[in-house]
Amino acid sequence: MLREVQVKNGTVRGLPAADPRITSFKGIPFAAPPVGDNRWRAPQPAEDWEGVLEAFQFAPISMQATPGVNKDNIYDFEWHVDPNVPMSEDCLYLNVWTPATSTDEKLPVFVWYFGGGLQVGYPSEMEFDGERLARRGMIVVTINYRLNAFGFLCHPDITKEAPNAPANFGNLDQQFATRWVKDNIAAFGGDPDNITIGGQSAGGGSVLSQLTSPQNEGLFQRAIIQSGLFAPVYPNNRVPGSGRSLAEMEEEGVKFFDFLGVSSLAEARQLDGEFIRLKALEYGKFWWSVVDDQFCVGDSFELFIKNKREMVPVLMGHTSSEFFSTPQVETLEEFKDLAEEIFGSDANEFLDLCDYESGNLEQIIENAAISTIEYGIRIAGQANTDSNANVPLYYYNFDAEIPGEDNPGTFHSVDLWFFFETLAKCSRPFVGKHYDLARQMCNYWAHFIENGDPNGKDQTGDDLPRWAPYTKEEPFGMLFEDESRFAKEKPSKLMEFMVKQYFK
Repeated sequence: MLREVQVKNGTVRGLPAADPRITSFKGIPFAAPPVGDNRWRAPQPAEDWEGVLEAFQFAPISMQATPGVNKDNIYDFEWHVDPNVPMSEDCLYLNVWTPATSTDEKLPVFVWYFGGGLQVGYPSEMEFDGERLARRGMIVVTINYRLNAFGFLCHPDITKEAPNAPANFGNLDQQFATRWVKDNIAAFGGDPDNITIGGQSAGGGSVLSQLTSPQNEGLFQRAIIQSGLFAPVYPNNRVPGSGRSLAEMEEEGVKFFDFLGVSSLAEARQLDGEFIRLKALEYGKFWWSVVDDQFCVGDSFELFIKNKREMVPVLMGHTSSEFFSTPQVETLEEFKDLAEEIFGSDANEFLDLCDYESGNLEQIIENAAISTIEYGIRIAGQANTDSNANVPLYYYNFDAEIPGEDNPGTFHSVDLWFFFETLAKCSRPFVGKHYDLARQMCNYWAHFIENGDPNGKDQTGDDLPRWAPYTKEEPFGMLFEDESRFAKEKPSKLMEFMVKQYFK
């Protein structure tokens, strides 16, 4: 087993995972600490170290709201369970799980970006244990990155100092970590030319950002976007991080510096990190990726469907009950006016699909509900076909029964327990069918990470149910219920109508 490896900065020692055939390396620095003059600056190279770095435990999490303090919040209940988890501005570290016994094995590599709205989250969350995927013959890397005001603040002083990297520091951390992997993963037995990036929620949105950044040519060979690709449906529906300008967010940064009681970048860099963390929480602003014309050159969704992206296979999907969008109206007349405003001469068809003639506004609005992620994926799938891109896209819908006294349904992020096959770490009373499904899902992910195609053998030795790529002619995907099955049901008539309208 590879318990000690030589990376470019020095020697790193790991520990046997629960399965001693896997070695875990936790808390490896991939960049210099983003403190002092490095605060609100693109990540800088890590310094070399002498001796052996004992990579035995996770590094501190990024600066954010204290996790695990609100047990009424399902995420604090589910996995943000430790309010005493170490937190620091010095947070640019990554973790590696490898099954390799030598450095020349050229194993496929999976690089994971966690979610949390770009405001919270961390790679040491217990669902992100990479051991189960590593047991399937690949190397798993989970990386940390800067969040909220520390990772996504903009300010005129920052732009003046570094016009080539004025914003999106959290995304640049992800990019820098992935480049570190490309440069160093061979030491862990990995193939630097066989890298898959993946993420969920804001991590999935980050994958989309990396896919559409002109700076990333050749950096990875495929991508997984879980619950992270959104398309706006109705006016006033909020889509996270949808192409805000650098100038707009610079103005917000000036206001935030005023709130901190400073007037310059130099002064702000002298402030204590904990003071900034608390003031940022008090300020209450969500900080997102922005169009800086360097890393991000436009709305990532629009760039994706126009094929202005890395043309690699993509696996993407959602849970069955997350992020539904509805018209924001209060009367039947407003609903009809909105339909005419959006759809023009096709408004009557939309009204019929929503059963407008029933006169029941509440039911009509319910009928008009659209999954913003499913909508975005179906648009992307049609665009991929229409453009003759011939790049495989694989679509899934997670609709498993989730146990628990709270009857949570398929809430946003619950599928993470299954993809990583870490159900045993969860407090929910999962039973055999859940473990069978998780095994299958983890196998699909492993096959895709290996070669860009999720199909292959289950660990039982049987073939997994066949998962065909998504096309305009066959707009189907894998349905993860109590077991996996390829669902050939067509999208709803309303969804078909909405996708057709998008391309008008």
